[in-house]
Amino acid sequence: MFKIVIPARYGSTRLPGKPLLHIAGKPLLEYVWGVALRAGADETLIATDDERIASAAHAFGASIVMTEATHQSGTDRLAEVARTLGWAPDTVVVNLQGDEPLMPPAALTQVAKLLLKETAAAMATLSTPIGSAAEFSDPNVVKVVCDGRGRALYFSRSPIPFERDAHARVGVQSAPVALAQRHLGIYAYRVSTLQRLSELSPTPLELCERLEQLRALESGLQIVVNTACAVPGPGVDTAADLAAVERLLLRVVS
Repeated sequence: MFKIVIPARYGSTRLPGKPLLHIAGKPLLEYVWGVALRAGADETLIATDDERIASAAHAFGASIVMTEATHQSGTDRLAEVARTLGWAPDTVVVNLQGDEPLMPPAALTQVAKLLLKETAAAMATLSTPIGSAAEFSDPNVVKVVCDGRGRALYFSRSPIPFERDAHARVGVQSAPVALAQRHLGIYAYRVSTLQRLSELSPTPLELCERLEQLRALESGLQIVVNTACAVPGPGVDTAADLAAVERLLLRVVS
């Protein structure tokens, strides 16, 4: 069995109050809560430091854990939840971002079961194939390369791996897209991993790429990766994203 925690904060830089912005009359966070409930976890919680979010979440029946306002990441917030509730070190916790209303519930179940199966791994995550050279080159697309057993070797915003001899083929666009996958920002952790990561300072590669998962790799932790069984829809970072997600959700409802 596993837990799902949805970290939710009010102070988004690009979209303040994002969890409480309405889509078709309901807060964005309520849609995310509904996704989590369909994943089959034995416990689902929203973790927040904001009373406005807590009040709205209580109104649609969610379970809330209030956390400190000083956390720098969702990982730190999850670690506090685990400490507060006294979860055992081997408990598996899935981190579902509060701006992912189109995350397939099956993907949440998949990443939890992956970590439960891979007992040597500290974390599990998911990826999808990269569909084009343009996507491969896009710095907003995080790439992951793995070893033969599906363990992450590295995550980067840059195109990885670099094809050394591509320059020799003049006029031919060749990118080794099949050797990389597009990383999805969904994780399953063991509680012991959450506590360890929350005690570590940001690492050089993490600061360089602005990718928190590199802290785990730099610290010698194994991250196992599987291709997602279902591809998530877009998340919400901007007002334009919010409008696009609303159109998609209304299409599903109708």
